[in-house]
Amino acid sequence: MLTRFSDVDRSFAVMDELRRRMDRLFDEYDARGGRDGSPRGAWFDAFEGPWTSRTVATWPRLNVFDTGAALVLEAEVPGLKESDIKLEINQDVLSLSGERKQDAPEGYAVHRRERAPVKFSRSLGLPCKVDAERSTAALKDGILTVTLPKAPEARPRQISVKAG
Repeated sequence: MLTRFSDVDRSFAVMDELRRRMDRLFDEYDARGGRDGSPRGAWFDAFEGPWTSRTVATWPRLNVFDTGAALVLEAEVPGLKESDIKLEINQDVLSLSGERKQDAPEGYAVHRRERAPVKFSRSLGLPCKVDAERSTAALKDGILTVTLPKAPEARPRQISVKAG
């Protein structure tokens, strides 16, 4: 009778290991991103028309760095122009949105499209107060760099120690 329970335990252990491996596989796929950077990737492209635009929540991929005096955001936005991107700061939230439109020239027929049109919108809670008036954004080689200087009260201060 006890051997049956151990067989069941082994079966569940094997199923649990399979689930962990599948989770790892999907996590790796999500980290690479699909063809449009979305976590669902190309798997669902067969179900949606390749010509349809869709809103993507995890695109563009971005990094945020703290330099001490400023926060620096870098976002990958290949194929976008300055006019395609909108940045807003409202209280302590930075919003990045835009759209990559269909890029086929007028009068041409599309035979293959691997870069689908996409609308995106991302909002990030900022970890500290920033000076929105002195913030800058630059787009170069498909990388958007946003520099957000910290407000004076949010900057680190050096305190000198005196022996006494």
